[in-house]
Amino acid sequence: MKGIIRLWLLAVTLTTFSSTVSAQSHRQRLTREQLAEVQAKHIAKEMALDDATSQRFIDTFCQFQRDIWALGPRPKQPHRQMTDKETEQALKDRFAHSQKILDLRQQYYGIYSEFLTQQQIQRMYELERQMMDRLSRHAQDKQRKH
Repeated sequence: MKGIIRLWLLAVTLTTFSSTVSAQSHRQRLTREQLAEVQAKHIAKEMALDDATSQRFIDTFCQFQRDIWALGPRPKQPHRQMTDKETEQALKDRFAHSQKILDLRQQYYGIYSEFLTQQQIQRMYELERQMMDRLSRHAQDKQRKH
């Protein structure tokens, strides 16, 4: 009887442990929309915004991200195998894409200026840069491990 109980406890322990490991290895990745909202909430919290300003900031930040994503991926970087003509076009495409991003940043700067002070906008940009650097380092670390 003791052997059966021990075997049963072992089976329950292994089942519990394996489901925990399985759940950790299959952690869901956040969608980019969810990630943008998490970032916006973090920035709003770090800046200690009131509830109304915080909600307006989160909505505006998420809309800005959607507008950036609508531009599509960054054009490819020129490489050595390209002809001069292809390289020229690739560079012009990258400049045009960068200009569109700059235009959006200026547009949203105007929107942020409606409800944030200039110091708050500067702090928001600093916090956003810190998060992007952290995410970039995390992605690089993951690539090195694989």
